[in-house]
Amino acid sequence: MNTADYLAALRRDGAAFAAAARAAGLDAPVASCPGWLMADLVWHHAEVHYFWASIVDLRAVEWNEVTLITRVSNDELFDAYDKYLARVLAVLSAADPATKVWSWSDQHDVSFVIRRMAQETAVHRWDAEQAAGLPAPIEPTLASDGIDEFLEHFVNDIADDAEPVAGSVHIHCTDVPGEWTIRPITTSSGDAFDVAREHAKGDCALRGPASDLLLALWRRIPVEAVEVIGDAAVGARFVASANLT
Repeated sequence: MNTADYLAALRRDGAAFAAAARAAGLDAPVASCPGWLMADLVWHHAEVHYFWASIVDLRAVEWNEVTLITRVSNDELFDAYDKYLARVLAVLSAADPATKVWSWSDQHDVSFVIRRMAQETAVHRWDAEQAAGLPAPIEPTLASDGIDEFLEHFVNDIADDAEPVAGSVHIHCTDVPGEWTIRPITTSSGDAFDVAREHAKGDCALRGPASDLLLALWRRIPVEAVEVIGDAAVGARFVASANLT
């Protein structure tokens, strides 16, 4: 996917998120974000858009260059969300993707932010639509890219209480291109995963539409919602291993 694709996805899914949130109402529970009501999700998403737009707008080299914002009242939530969605779209559209900025990842440029905002918005759009009773799959090409982003930037943030995966995992999209093999390794910093974009046999294979695979990795749906081949316990431990809190 290119920058224009990501920005189009951010615009589309950002608007769909707002529509679903309004349809569900601010008091609706968000089952995929345990303990949250829709009001919590709307504010979280508005705050995320504000923060990353500010990182790019300021060309910040440290996260604390951004002035944090205070939660608005429920009556102002939707206006705040609309404002910060418009701002993140405007700022990212005007920025050179190669510009260096702070990020928590190993990739410190605007292109990371553009991709991250498209992917975060896609998953939260699904959260909001599920709460409204009308969940639609994530667009397949975007979802396949989201799997790739997850494996590049999130998979090696392993939860402290994670069990050793003790096996390799092959992920295979059945509707669009996308295959990865993930193997546990030990590094000087501790346990980690080696990720290869390849077709190979794993101890466990997870197969299915890209949207379902991405949602399983983000623990929005159970891993059993996709086709699990081989050692299911390896697949379950792998999906549970990432620190997503």
